[in-house]
Amino acid sequence: MGKENCTIATEFILLGLSDVPELRVFLFMLFLLVYGVTVLGNVGMIALIQVSSRLHTPMYFFLSHLSFVDYCYSTIIVPKMLANIVKEDKAISFLGCAVQFYLFCTCVVTEVFLLAVMAYDRFVAICNPLLYMVTMSRTLCVGLVSCCYLGGTVCSLIHLCLALEIPSFRSNVINHFFCDLPPLLSLACSDVSMNELLLYIVATFNEIITIVIILTSYLFILITILRMHSAQGRRKAFSTCASHLTAIVVFHGTILFTYCRPSTGNSTDTDKVATVFYTVVIPMLNPLIYSVRNKDVKEALRKVVASKIFSLRIFS
Repeated sequence: MGKENCTIATEFILLGLSDVPELRVFLFMLFLLVYGVTVLGNVGMIALIQVSSRLHTPMYFFLSHLSFVDYCYSTIIVPKMLANIVKEDKAISFLGCAVQFYLFCTCVVTEVFLLAVMAYDRFVAICNPLLYMVTMSRTLCVGLVSCCYLGGTVCSLIHLCLALEIPSFRSNVINHFFCDLPPLLSLACSDVSMNELLLYIVATFNEIITIVIILTSYLFILITILRMHSAQGRRKAFSTCASHLTAIVVFHGTILFTYCRPSTGNSTDTDKVATVFYTVVIPMLNPLIYSVRNKDVKEALRKVVASKIFSLRIFS
């Protein structure tokens, strides 16, 4: 590619999911509905955990942060995507693009670490139930969550610093619905093999480390469950792990597909679908998964709703 075709980008154009005008209304209404459910589900989960003393345990402390991260990275992506669906001007400034990528990447990496921490929490709860509250002290829980946020911040900062050093781009049109790193790198005029290699290494390293923690935790959990003599105890143990395992499989599956494979250059429609799944759909699914399959959450929600109805009847 000749250098005469390379320019310093001051803004980028996000092509979005589809350029078919007939799909605009459908896509806008669909993603608006999904985003509404996402906000309601995650903010509602955080509020429920805060107001219900029944849920003041390490497990739900981690779950509240998972809901916060889901809410954040959905909000970083979806409102801009909705605006671009209905607007002709799909431009985003270079700074806006960098900020969007940085915040999004921070949230995603943080969630990867959070899911591993939650697996360790389930390991302690099931394998050492008598020492659970002592082992998972408030100090340890805060420290683990802080490490998750720190890990997400550092990993994202590394990628951002390297991306900001790209001197010029052969085009300012990004074949995606937000400023993700792979499609941005595909537009660079300079050699970005180091960026692509680092993205692959960091993503793969994070996935391997967290998956090893998750698999090891659940291996010991499975051994402990199989040794239980009570069928009711086994069902309860499986029930507490089912929601977390579901969230892990869905989230890590899409992350592995999107980032932990050699770069194919331009963003494909398949890449977009996978990205939509973990940026838009998964943040909506997580609170549903943890509420529908969790008796404690359903019972806490029932009590909160009942108390509100009772209060309204008194003051009416």
